[in-house]
Amino acid sequence: MGKLVVSLDGVVIKEVQVTKDKTTLGRRPYNDIVIDNLAVSGEHAVLQMVGNDVFIEDLNSTNGTYINGKAIKKQLLADNDTVEIGKYKIKFLLNDGNDYERTMILKPGSGVPTPTMPGALNSGLGGLSAAPVGPAAIKVLTGAASGREVALTKVVTTLGKPGVQVASITKRPTGYVFAHVEGAQRPTVNGIPLTGESIALRSGDLIELAGTQMQFIQG
Repeated sequence: MGKLVVSLDGVVIKEVQVTKDKTTLGRRPYNDIVIDNLAVSGEHAVLQMVGNDVFIEDLNSTNGTYINGKAIKKQLLADNDTVEIGKYKIKFLLNDGNDYERTMILKPGSGVPTPTMPGALNSGLGGLSAAPVGPAAIKVLTGAASGREVALTKVVTTLGKPGVQVASITKRPTGYVFAHVEGAQRPTVNGIPLTGESIALRSGDLIELAGTQMQFIQG
Protein backbone atom coordinates (compact mmCIF):
# COMPACT_ATOMS: atom_id res chain seq x y z
CA MET A 1 0.00 0.00 0.00
CA GLY A 2 1.05 3.60 -0.48
CA LYS A 3 0.07 7.00 0.77
CA LEU A 4 -0.14 10.51 -0.62
CA VAL A 5 1.20 13.52 1.27
CA VAL A 6 -0.36 16.73 -0.06
CA SER A 7 1.58 19.95 0.61
CA LEU A 8 1.43 23.60 -0.38
CA ASP A 9 4.47 25.89 -0.05
CA GLY A 10 6.24 23.22 2.00
CA VAL A 11 3.41 22.80 4.50
CA VAL A 12 1.67 19.42 4.65
CA ILE A 13 -2.10 19.83 4.27
CA LYS A 14 -3.32 16.25 4.34
CA GLU A 15 -2.26 12.62 4.06
CA VAL A 16 -4.32 9.97 2.29
CA GLN A 17 -3.76 6.22 2.29
CA VAL A 18 -4.25 4.62 -1.13
CA THR A 19 -6.58 1.71 -0.34
CA LYS A 20 -9.23 1.86 -3.10
CA ASP A 21 -9.05 0.55 -6.67
CA LYS A 22 -9.76 4.10 -7.83
CA THR A 23 -8.98 7.32 -5.95
CA THR A 24 -10.18 10.54 -7.60
CA LEU A 25 -8.55 13.93 -7.19
CA GLY A 26 -10.04 17.30 -8.06
CA ARG A 27 -11.73 20.53 -6.96
CA ARG A 28 -15.27 19.13 -6.73
CA PRO A 29 -16.38 18.02 -3.24
CA TYR A 30 -17.27 14.47 -4.34
CA ASN A 31 -13.63 13.59 -5.10
CA ASP A 32 -11.72 11.31 -2.72
CA ILE A 33 -8.99 13.97 -2.50
CA VAL A 34 -10.45 17.47 -2.68
CA ILE A 35 -8.15 20.39 -3.49
CA ASP A 36 -10.22 23.57 -3.50
CA ASN A 37 -8.15 25.73 -5.81
CA LEU A 38 -8.92 27.27 -9.20
CA ALA A 39 -5.73 25.78 -10.68
CA VAL A 40 -7.22 22.32 -10.04
CA SER A 41 -9.91 21.01 -12.39
CA GLY A 42 -13.22 19.71 -11.05
CA GLU A 43 -12.13 16.17 -11.97
CA HIS A 44 -8.39 16.53 -12.35
CA ALA A 45 -6.81 13.08 -12.06
CA VAL A 46 -7.47 9.53 -10.90
CA LEU A 47 -5.23 7.02 -9.15
CA GLN A 48 -5.78 3.37 -10.06
CA MET A 49 -4.44 0.51 -7.96
CA VAL A 50 -3.54 -2.60 -9.96
CA GLY A 51 -2.20 -5.27 -7.64
CA ASN A 52 0.63 -3.57 -5.74
CA ASP A 53 1.09 -0.90 -8.43
CA VAL A 54 -0.50 2.55 -8.41
CA PHE A 55 -1.03 4.46 -11.66
CA ILE A 56 -2.04 8.11 -11.97
CA GLU A 57 -3.95 9.38 -14.99
CA ASP A 58 -4.69 12.98 -15.94
CA LEU A 59 -8.37 13.47 -16.80
CA ASN A 60 -7.82 16.08 -19.52
CA SER A 61 -7.38 18.74 -16.84
CA THR A 62 -6.95 22.40 -17.77
CA ASN A 63 -3.49 22.86 -16.21
CA GLY A 64 -2.19 19.32 -16.52
CA THR A 65 -0.62 16.83 -14.13
CA TYR A 66 3.14 16.66 -13.62
CA ILE A 67 5.39 14.03 -12.04
CA ASN A 68 8.83 15.20 -10.94
CA GLY A 69 8.46 18.24 -13.22
CA LYS A 70 7.33 16.40 -16.38
CA ALA A 71 3.81 16.50 -17.82
CA ILE A 72 2.14 13.08 -17.94
CA LYS A 73 -1.04 11.51 -19.27
CA LYS A 74 -0.80 8.21 -17.39
CA GLN A 75 2.15 6.86 -15.44
CA LEU A 76 3.09 4.29 -12.82
CA LEU A 77 3.97 5.95 -9.52
CA ALA A 78 7.28 5.05 -7.89
CA ASP A 79 8.26 5.56 -4.26
CA ASN A 80 9.02 9.24 -3.53
CA ASP A 81 7.53 10.50 -6.81
CA THR A 82 6.20 14.05 -6.54
CA VAL A 83 2.94 14.79 -8.36
CA GLU A 84 2.48 18.49 -9.11
CA ILE A 85 -0.97 20.01 -9.67
CA GLY A 86 -0.91 23.80 -9.81
CA LYS A 87 1.09 24.93 -6.78
CA TYR A 88 0.30 21.75 -4.87
CA LYS A 89 2.80 18.94 -4.46
CA ILE A 90 1.66 15.39 -3.71
CA LYS A 91 4.39 13.03 -2.53
CA PHE A 92 3.75 9.31 -3.13
CA LEU A 93 5.26 7.06 -0.47
CA LEU A 94 5.29 3.27 -0.44
CA ASN A 95 4.83 1.81 3.03
CA ASP A 96 6.53 -1.52 2.24
CA GLY A 97 4.97 -3.00 5.36
CA ASN A 98 6.79 -0.56 7.63
CA ASP A 99 5.19 1.95 9.94
CA TYR A 100 5.96 5.47 8.76
CA GLU A 101 5.84 8.52 10.94
CA ARG A 102 4.11 11.62 9.61
CA THR A 103 6.52 14.21 8.26
CA MET A 104 7.47 16.72 10.92
CA ILE A 105 7.28 20.19 9.41
CA LEU A 106 9.85 22.60 10.79
CA LYS A 107 7.98 25.89 10.58
CA PRO A 108 7.21 28.67 13.05
CA GLY A 109 4.47 27.78 15.48
CA SER A 110 4.27 24.13 14.45
CA GLY A 111 3.16 21.76 17.15
CA VAL A 112 5.44 18.77 17.70
CA PRO A 113 4.08 15.63 19.37
CA THR A 114 6.02 14.21 22.28
CA PRO A 115 4.92 10.59 22.69
CA THR A 116 6.88 8.34 25.01
CA MET A 117 8.52 5.12 24.03
CA PRO A 118 9.33 2.33 26.49
CA GLY A 119 12.30 0.07 25.91
CA ALA A 120 15.64 -1.09 27.22
CA LEU A 121 18.45 1.44 27.31
CA ASN A 122 21.04 0.25 24.87
CA SER A 123 22.90 2.17 22.19
CA GLY A 124 23.08 -0.78 19.83
CA LEU A 125 25.65 1.06 17.69
CA GLY A 126 29.05 -0.04 16.57
CA GLY A 127 28.18 -3.65 15.90
CA LEU A 128 25.48 -6.30 16.06
CA SER A 129 23.60 -6.58 19.29
CA ALA A 130 21.00 -9.07 20.45
CA ALA A 131 19.48 -6.54 22.82
CA PRO A 132 16.69 -4.25 21.58
CA VAL A 133 17.58 -0.77 20.39
CA GLY A 134 16.83 1.78 23.10
CA PRO A 135 14.42 4.70 22.76
CA ALA A 136 15.60 7.85 21.04
CA ALA A 137 14.37 11.34 20.26
CA ILE A 138 15.17 14.45 18.25
CA LYS A 139 15.42 17.71 20.19
CA VAL A 140 14.92 20.96 18.25
CA LEU A 141 17.61 23.50 19.19
CA THR A 142 16.76 26.54 17.03
CA GLY A 143 13.71 28.30 15.63
CA ALA A 144 10.19 28.72 16.98
CA ALA A 145 10.02 25.04 17.97
CA SER A 146 13.25 25.26 20.00
CA GLY A 147 13.23 22.99 23.02
CA ARG A 148 10.64 20.56 21.70
CA GLU A 149 11.42 16.87 21.51
CA VAL A 150 10.04 14.27 19.10
CA ALA A 151 10.28 10.63 20.19
CA LEU A 152 11.37 8.29 17.39
CA THR A 153 8.65 5.69 17.91
CA LYS A 154 8.22 4.62 14.28
CA VAL A 155 10.40 2.54 11.98
CA VAL A 156 10.95 5.56 9.74
CA THR A 157 10.56 9.21 10.79
CA THR A 158 10.84 11.95 8.16
CA LEU A 159 11.85 15.50 9.04
CA GLY A 160 12.19 18.75 7.13
CA LYS A 161 10.30 20.82 4.59
CA PRO A 162 8.86 18.94 1.59
CA GLY A 163 10.16 20.43 -1.64
CA VAL A 164 13.05 22.11 0.19
CA GLN A 165 15.00 19.59 2.23
CA VAL A 166 13.82 16.31 3.75
CA ALA A 167 15.74 13.62 5.63
CA SER A 168 14.77 10.41 7.39
CA ILE A 169 15.79 8.53 10.53
CA THR A 170 15.35 4.76 10.31
CA LYS A 171 15.31 2.48 13.33
CA ARG A 172 17.30 -0.67 12.61
CA PRO A 173 18.29 -3.63 14.81
CA THR A 174 21.79 -2.15 15.11
CA GLY A 175 20.73 1.44 15.82
CA TYR A 176 19.35 4.56 14.16
CA VAL A 177 20.38 5.61 10.64
CA PHE A 178 20.09 9.14 9.18
CA ALA A 179 19.60 9.55 5.42
CA HIS A 180 19.07 12.36 2.90
CA VAL A 181 15.69 12.08 1.11
CA GLU A 182 15.28 15.20 -1.05
CA GLY A 183 16.68 18.67 -1.61
CA ALA A 184 19.65 20.07 -3.52
CA GLN A 185 21.49 20.90 -0.30
CA ARG A 186 22.44 17.98 1.91
CA PRO A 187 21.88 18.05 5.67
CA THR A 188 24.86 18.05 8.02
CA VAL A 189 25.76 15.87 10.99
CA ASN A 190 28.16 17.51 13.45
CA GLY A 191 28.86 20.20 10.84
CA ILE A 192 29.82 17.73 8.11
CA PRO A 193 27.55 17.46 5.02
CA LEU A 194 26.10 13.99 4.49
CA THR A 195 27.99 12.67 1.45
CA GLY A 196 26.92 9.02 1.40
CA GLU A 197 23.40 7.64 1.32
CA SER A 198 23.16 7.26 5.10
CA ILE A 199 25.07 7.49 8.37
CA ALA A 200 24.69 5.79 11.76
CA LEU A 201 23.64 8.22 14.48
CA ARG A 202 25.14 8.36 17.95
CA SER A 203 23.63 10.04 20.96
CA GLY A 204 24.54 13.73 21.03
CA ASP A 205 24.98 14.10 17.25
CA LEU A 206 24.03 17.57 16.00
CA ILE A 207 21.90 17.67 12.84
CA GLU A 208 21.20 20.73 10.70
CA LEU A 209 18.27 20.35 8.31
CA ALA A 210 16.35 22.99 6.35
CA GLY A 211 17.92 25.75 8.44
CA THR A 212 17.00 24.14 11.76
CA GLN A 213 19.44 22.61 14.23
CA MET A 214 18.50 19.44 16.08
CA GLN A 215 20.19 16.98 18.41
CA PHE A 216 19.83 13.20 18.34
CA ILE A 217 19.39 11.83 21.85
CA GLN A 218 19.35 8.13 22.70
CA GLY A 219 19.00 6.44 26.04
